[in-house]
Amino acid sequence: MATLMAGAMSVVLYSAHLNFPKEIQGLREWALALVLLVGGVLLFAAHGKSQVLLLLANVIMVLGLGLTVIGTERFYNRRPSWRLYHAIWVLTALLLGYFLWIRPDFITRVVISSVFVFTLHARVIFVVFKHGDRHFSTLFFVSLVIIEAFIVGARGIMALTGGGDVNLLGTGTFAALYLATAHFMTLMMTVGFMTVCTRRLQITLERRSTLDPLTLTLNRRGFADIYAKEHALMRREGTFMTMLNIDIDYFKRINDSFGHATGDCVLVDMAQMIGKAVRASDHVARFGGEEFVVLLPATGLDRALHIAGRIQAALRAPRVDVPPYTVSIGVACQSSADESLDSILSRADKALYFAKERGRDRIEVAQQAASQPEAALV
Repeated sequence: MATLMAGAMSVVLYSAHLNFPKEIQGLREWALALVLLVGGVLLFAAHGKSQVLLLLANVIMVLGLGLTVIGTERFYNRRPSWRLYHAIWVLTALLLGYFLWIRPDFITRVVISSVFVFTLHARVIFVVFKHGDRHFSTLFFVSLVIIEAFIVGARGIMALTGGGDVNLLGTGTFAALYLATAHFMTLMMTVGFMTVCTRRLQITLERRSTLDPLTLTLNRRGFADIYAKEHALMRREGTFMTMLNIDIDYFKRINDSFGHATGDCVLVDMAQMIGKAVRASDHVARFGGEEFVVLLPATGLDRALHIAGRIQAALRAPRVDVPPYTVSIGVACQSSADESLDSILSRADKALYFAKERGRDRIEVAQQAASQPEAALV
């Protein structure tokens, strides 16, 4: 039953591979791994007295387990260990063949298989511990792999020390327990990996819903969420913050002269240059077209003007990969927690309009909101 369920799970994983975002890697390898493991189990069950089928079954199962390593590494954006993968399955074929035909030794074959399988599981555990987060789904997945590695290691130790009958074709208690547990844990490891992938899917979709796909800055929704958090902090601590409204001058000319692909490159360049000019605590958003907004928490007008000037200077500097361009900036400082997001955005937008009207490539400061004391803006 566990083998049949593993076959069904391979279909689920491959379907997820086809439908999940491309950022989530490794599902295809895990799906193929299950197919190989199921094939290996079926060959093992049907081999009878055929030593060729027995060897082939072991090699195929090692190939399948190796793909779980490759899939896990790809999921965590690590370079796949193809050398380890090919070395293990080739050594498995050569050594098991040697101790099967040239120098028959069942115990040695068990030890060799256990060592190689344990090595593959250990690689998965290492990758997850080093690159995975400490979420429940990750801990659940790696715990299952640890249990499976323990089972395999126990069989190898028992074979090496003569601590029990490790022949899986026998009728002993260990054989029955090992077969049942190993197959079930393989299925459970797949469920664990799928759980980790599902969490990554949730994070990816949430990230996409709050980020601009071109520039990878915040979109309007993401910016509104960030503003709400900063606004609550501002109200609690009695501080203030400043908004910069930044717009590229004559952006239509860039699109008309160089094409929209170059225009997109300019937008990406602008987002990157702004990101380098502001602080880690500041927030950059694209509000559509060539308009960007920067939120500067706990920042008064003098400091905000300094940051705006730094942004302008960075964007004026010549760069070989984009045509030259300048920006106009509207600055609005918020010192009252009673002012709404729409209000401060409107004031920053009006200041930007004045910058455009007065010649572009300049910075203009918005008028104070009616409830804001002037002293709070410095």
